Amino acid sequence: MSTSLPGFESPAASTEVPLEMLAACHGRIEAQCAGLRRLLRHLPLHGADEPARQAAVALMRYFDIAAPQHHEDEEADLFPALIEAMAGSDAVCLRELTESLVREHRTLEAAWRLLRRMLEGVARGDALALEAGRAEEFAQACERHLAREDAELLPMAARLLDDAALTRIGEAMRVRRGITALD
Repeated sequence: MSTSLPGFESPAASTEVPLEMLAACHGRIEAQCAGLRRLLRHLPLHGADEPARQAAVALMRYFDIAAPQHHEDEEADLFPALIEAMAGSDAVCLRELTESLVREHRTLEAAWRLLRRMLEGVARGDALALEAGRAEEFAQACERHLAREDAELLPMAARLLDDAALTRIGEAMRVRRGITALD
């Protein structure tokens, strides 16, 4: 039994540097996918014991709160800022990229809703509630999406967005998270 099963650690980043914060969030999502896979390996050996139930609750908490905030950070703030930065230019490829990423967000959210119901079963003590195939598909879809954002979206944002746009994005991220002052 792994003592690290219920918790998943990753470095924090500040809304002062929103692109770094988005990249750090990608790292946390990858850590959650790794935690989901650990849970898949744990359940057949130990059942829905206390560490498994805690892991299921931690996964639900993360994907219910942090993941939707991350999608909103991108869709409400980053994507529009990128489109605005391309004003006057041919932004067709950028629009196609952001629209495709939004569709992927909706697909991931739908897959999460199904996976969440399974994790609720594990949290209640049902070791058979989690379908390994569905869980692995979800983790792989998350990882493909994050790799695309890391390879295409964030480097483009770093090139195109000026300090003022990044400041606005960081402020919106703080508001979304209820952060009133910078530490």
